[in-house]
Amino acid sequence: MADVADILAEPRPSHVRLIALVSGAHFVSHYYILILAPLLPFVREAYGVSYTEIGLAFASFNIVTAALQTPAGFLVDWLGARIILIIGLLIGAVAFTVVGLVDSFWVMVAMFGLAGIGNTAYHPADYALLSQHVPSERIGHAFSVHTFAGMMGSTAAPASLLIMQSMWGWRGAFIGAGLLGFAVAVILMVVREGTPLPVPAKPEDDADKSADGWRLLLSAPILMNLFFFALLATISGGMFNYSVAALGALHGTPPAVANTALSSLLLLSAFGVLAGGVIATRGTRHAMVAALGLAGMAGMAILVGQIDLNSVMLIAVMTVFGFFYGVIMPSRDMIVRDVTPPGSFGKVFGFITTGFNIGGIISPLIFGALMDHGNPRLVFAAIAAFALLSILTVITLPRRRSE
Repeated sequence: MADVADILAEPRPSHVRLIALVSGAHFVSHYYILILAPLLPFVREAYGVSYTEIGLAFASFNIVTAALQTPAGFLVDWLGARIILIIGLLIGAVAFTVVGLVDSFWVMVAMFGLAGIGNTAYHPADYALLSQHVPSERIGHAFSVHTFAGMMGSTAAPASLLIMQSMWGWRGAFIGAGLLGFAVAVILMVVREGTPLPVPAKPEDDADKSADGWRLLLSAPILMNLFFFALLATISGGMFNYSVAALGALHGTPPAVANTALSSLLLLSAFGVLAGGVIATRGTRHAMVAALGLAGMAGMAILVGQIDLNSVMLIAVMTVFGFFYGVIMPSRDMIVRDVTPPGSFGKVFGFITTGFNIGGIISPLIFGALMDHGNPRLVFAAIAAFALLSILTVITLPRRRSE
């Protein structure tokens, strides 16, 4: 928590406000990503639909985000990150408010697609704002607080949505979530982000800028980062979504124990992000930090898959995995920033974070197939293999660019 105290003690108030505002938007982003999961039983009962049918809402959200996030990154660099972030918040808020107000399943599916458009704004706009306004000596802290806020959004969503559902029904929960987005958007409208750091002048020709932008995105360092993000999303998808079932099938681990281990993993990953922010700020060997963290994750995954640990040891090992996972997050973001030219943060982060969606599509196919074919041990072996493969993507990237 030391880096949080340092951020709050920041002598430049505009930087503190900016980090808080961007982190608040990231909280909303993750909150919205989880909005349907806790309310799913109530929505299914209300509309009388199957799990496959309701999966159309998840699919529309993710497909739209994957398809449009890179174009959103170009808009961030062209129109400005702040206005795109406000628009994204408002689109998501409107979409989920409509879900609560209109009694139609297909309107709900359409609104999740609309919310996917809003979701495209967060990563390119957030990272562009932080990179443009936060000095280099503070950027590692800023990235860690930003990621921590997103994780807290995921943590807060289930309980708060169920509380609103118990008070106002599931429709009221959607409307309440919409009001959260409206509130953060209004704050962004009235609070200025301060003066950006100086960057080199951009080319004047829009056609040249577009062509140069795509050449940048298709360059080897950016594509390697895209691959890295997709691998991380595949790893997290496997561990977060399949470890409980795999532990039960492999070692007969009681669900309560397996879920406790997973909860501990998720909690420590959030605090690992804060520790990773300190490391990223005080050093420049971000690839080495990421490689060591990934190696630690691979080791913990192999240990869980190969040995029938008792409850205490299982929780401890899973917790260490989560801590390593969190620690590498700020270094992950710094690796991207270090290969991104000034003025291109929106498009680069928009493109690279599409890897989250790619991994989200790949992960269920791989780990679901392993479980369906009775190979729970291979779930943890695959997680370890993906972690080791991820190391290759970071150690082959260029060194830190000069500031």
